[in-house]
Amino acid sequence: MTTRRSKTRIGECIRLEDTSEHSVPADRLFGAAPVKDNTSYYARLSEQFISANNKILRDFGIDALITLQGSRVRINFKSGIVIGAAPLLSPTSGRYEYGIVTHPRFAWLGLGPVFTQTGWKVTPELLRLPFLPTSEREIPRWLLSGTVLLRLETLLRSLNRQFSFAEADLPSPRGQIKWERYALTKIPRLLMLDVPCRFPELERDRDLQGAIHFALRKQLASLETQRNAGTVVTALIELCRGLMVLVQHVPPHLPLGRQLRAWSRTRMSHEAFTNGVEAMEWTIENRGLAGMEDLRGLPWKMSMDSFYESWVETVLEIMCRRNGGILKTGRKRETIRPIAWDKPFLGSQKFLLPDFVIEHPNAFLVVDAKYKDHWEDLQVPWSKVEQEIREGHRQDLHQILSYSTLFDKRVITACLVYPCTDSTWSSLADRERLCHRASIQAGSRRIDLLLTTFPFSRPADEIAQKLGTQFFSFDTN
Repeated sequence: MTTRRSKTRIGECIRLEDTSEHSVPADRLFGAAPVKDNTSYYARLSEQFISANNKILRDFGIDALITLQGSRVRINFKSGIVIGAAPLLSPTSGRYEYGIVTHPRFAWLGLGPVFTQTGWKVTPELLRLPFLPTSEREIPRWLLSGTVLLRLETLLRSLNRQFSFAEADLPSPRGQIKWERYALTKIPRLLMLDVPCRFPELERDRDLQGAIHFALRKQLASLETQRNAGTVVTALIELCRGLMVLVQHVPPHLPLGRQLRAWSRTRMSHEAFTNGVEAMEWTIENRGLAGMEDLRGLPWKMSMDSFYESWVETVLEIMCRRNGGILKTGRKRETIRPIAWDKPFLGSQKFLLPDFVIEHPNAFLVVDAKYKDHWEDLQVPWSKVEQEIREGHRQDLHQILSYSTLFDKRVITACLVYPCTDSTWSSLADRERLCHRASIQAGSRRIDLLLTTFPFSRPADEIAQKLGTQFFSFDTN
């Protein structure tokens, strides 16, 4: 995968694009040197800076190297395909005084429209790290609310039902009868059919539901202040109100800190539970709210590989609705094909997992989404493409062709989908070159190879409209 230089502001918050390189002068990062031998001083601080933040940088797929430009020490950052934001430790104070933020390299409609259109299939992972010192403005405020609401939704839907005891006046005995109360308050008033009973009842944890109700009400109030951010906030408001319906029978209450800690300790193995409790903590502490004014933010990350796959899935869903295909996804493990090794414990890869399979009345498609620059690189003659790019593209072709052998169909279309810039999309659309086709004959079977591009910069409906006819145009002869 190729890298390129990105222009970013140098300061407390280091900004990168994914799969890019950026060089930061050490003197501008750490301030003036107190010694004459500033080259040695900055080299030592840079080495300590990289060492202290090695794990965080590695989690973001970022390589950091110390370089010299004349006598000036620089730190060269080379990013991967992970976007997000994280705090970084200072080598002088040992505190989180820096931040690093990685943006997507392909222009898109914005986080709001893209997340809304994909239906939040993939969401940012909020990290268990200290808050960033400067970067709440690096991501929209509603994004944190969206992540918190999805955690609370998962928590609500995964709560284990349990027995608790309830008391009520019933027309017939149930459980333990409160005889004294019945004799003193019911019989004298001739209320013979109001039998006070105490009985076990299967219900969800009312204390927890009350705490969730409180968090949801706070999130709703916060989101209401961000309505001008567009339809994505409107969708989050509707989600929040829908979740509130699930807990409306329980009065909201602010949980105590010790209660939150007890919930976290007792069910630590339950990921949905601990994530939901953490989301409530952020809400109570005014973190992760859409309308908060504190400029510090929660650290987060997201793989653009997975996110681009969710974008391709969204476009394919629209195509299938319009053209009658049935879409199966690797994300849901619907396309998995096990590999049966003669001795399983000696085998390497255990299965093949195409990203997407489309079953259509006239044909069969296997689709793989690749978050790479290849579509941009392949717009020049093949002889001028760098060897690394050519090799990467060959690997993509071999992979999608191997997927095509998994299905017993006489005609199969194997499709590779890459992202592209908006200008490339417009140029290709004007020249009707959004798809490239080829065919491979393998005995009685034919594999149609299709190369195309789904950009982030256009609405999913528009992409589906432009490419739907070509996707579902098959020659079955």
